[in-house]
Amino acid sequence: MFTKELIGHMIEVIEARNQDIIGIQGKVVNETKYTLQIKQKNDIKTIMKRNTTFRVDGKNIISGSTILKRPEERLKG
Repeated sequence: MFTKELIGHMIEVIEARNQDIIGIQGKVVNETKYTLQIKQKNDIKTIMKRNTTFRVDGKNIISGSTILKRPEERLKG
């Protein structure tokens, strides 16, 4: 399971059930139990975690299903 804080990290959608969001990338500005908000140039996209795979900081690949918790719950373990 991914236990780091995601806010402030660069993230990219690399797989998703919704094909329209694949390739979205930017900095995570907010996280809820079910979503990530990603800031692009002049826009903020809200992406569902479930059924989505992300690349964090260009290296770590995580499945959104493994981070379906509020950030504070995930950090506690």
